[in-house]
Amino acid sequence: MIAAMVALAAVALFVTACGTGGTGARDEGPAHASAAAGAVAAPSPSASKKFRRVDAVALLKSDPSVSPAIKRELKPCSGDKYQVDVSYADLTGAAVDDVLINVMTCADWVGLGTYVYRDVNGSFQNVFRSEESPVYAEVDQGVLSVTKQYYEKGDPISSPSGEIVTPYTWKAGRFTAGQSIRNEYSNAADGDATSAPDN
Repeated sequence: MIAAMVALAAVALFVTACGTGGTGARDEGPAHASAAAGAVAAPSPSASKKFRRVDAVALLKSDPSVSPAIKRELKPCSGDKYQVDVSYADLTGAAVDDVLINVMTCADWVGLGTYVYRDVNGSFQNVFRSEESPVYAEVDQGVLSVTKQYYEKGDPISSPSGEIVTPYTWKAGRFTAGQSIRNEYSNAADGDATSAPDN
């Protein structure tokens, strides 16, 4: 009887051990947390399918809507490196991520122009352009955010008085400007920001 109970206990222990699936400590604890952290860092399959890398400089140079002055500035600053920032994001709901390009000067990184290209039947077409320097755009929570610095009388080129930030959303096949925010650099310590009137 005792021998039978010992055998039964051994079988139960064996079944319990096999029930872990052979993963041991990886079922929970630090090892699992590390794996989860790695998974978060990797892009999702759906996101990678929307991404298509472009040659930003070639795209700008071949675009007739880009001004000749900007194209003249498209020269390597150091070696073969251009002063061009490129971002990929879903701004227009296209099948492929849109391309946001900022062109800056080599010497002081002043924004010369900003452009958005949208995939239309396999080719990228210009759907937004701002060449009122100094200008810079970025993606803020799926919205195109365009920043234009402004100068008051007597401001040196290195010290603008402030900036006007305008959000743009894609509606009915075009970008529509939202309410602008005016930030005065002289009051930055006070956190002063006022809405700029719509033009």
